[in-house]
Amino acid sequence: MTNNQWESLLAIVNGKKTEQPTTGFIIDCPWLPEWYGISILDYFSNDELWLKANLKAIETFPDVIFLPGFWSEYGMCTEPSAFGSKCVFFKHEFPFANKIIHSTEDIHNLTVPNPETDGLLPFMLNRLLKAQPAIEAAGHQIRFSVSRGPLNIASFLMGTTEFLTLMMMDPEATHKLLRIITDFLKMWHKLQHDAIPSIDGIMMLDDIVGFVGDEEFKEFAYPYLKELYDTSDSIKLFHNDADCTVSVKYYPELGINLYNPGIHMSLTELRAATDNKMAILGNIPPRDVLASGSKSEITEAVKALKAEAEGFNRMVFSCGGGMPPAVSTENINTFIDALKQ
Repeated sequence: MTNNQWESLLAIVNGKKTEQPTTGFIIDCPWLPEWYGISILDYFSNDELWLKANLKAIETFPDVIFLPGFWSEYGMCTEPSAFGSKCVFFKHEFPFANKIIHSTEDIHNLTVPNPETDGLLPFMLNRLLKAQPAIEAAGHQIRFSVSRGPLNIASFLMGTTEFLTLMMMDPEATHKLLRIITDFLKMWHKLQHDAIPSIDGIMMLDDIVGFVGDEEFKEFAYPYLKELYDTSDSIKLFHNDADCTVSVKYYPELGINLYNPGIHMSLTELRAATDNKMAILGNIPPRDVLASGSKSEITEAVKALKAEAEGFNRMVFSCGGGMPPAVSTENINTFIDALKQ
């Protein structure tokens, strides 16, 4: 993002009033390749097309803050690949990582990957470094280190149902797995920071925290997320568009200062649960309104959100979750125009 966009985001996170309401969207492979007109496989495998797609987005919507900005990723395969997961890629469908944990014995045999050398991570970071001159020539900087969260990665490595069952049946093995993943993530974020000095933000995505109860969150999510967010970064962004009703009240304690929710809680409910201590990146319905809604439906949803946000300075107007597939240029412009009215 540009220096002005970064300064605006910092102001919002710190609760300072900005002159105009700010629009921001998380964009990655579910939306960007199709919008740009290429296959998902081309987006992953051709660095030139990846760069052109991202540049096209910032040129088409110069007033929008795209987060994390020039996201170098390989979908859900990114982090599991470092652990040895077999990654399956399709031309026009999202990739997936095969499970590698089938028993607790597999957990005990697991070791911490090296993000400098293992899986797809070296390619991910090298893509950013090679593109950095062009990104900066366009007036932008790489601002965030990025990863999925520890529970999310655990669910890829062994399956969501299996991981949630492990929490209930074998807490010791669960903690061992999360310890390994957290140690890996600390190394991975540090590597990104060390390689790219302009990074001053951390972004993690973990929908699995929305699948657990209060006690499970406090035991299995809270300590590891708190450790990962214990950084000097100015902006600490968290994405969980699953149900955050149970866990959101803890997010400010974890150090999170910018949160991208789903649509399970209204902005008013989110503010009350967090005592207005955390900036919100949200949260009109992504699929049913932003992607497939009419112009009037999008306009009314944005107007209603803007009215609900009246007097709340910690607000980046967006959809609930990342940009979904098939959102058109026209619909994004309708969102922007409605916010300006």
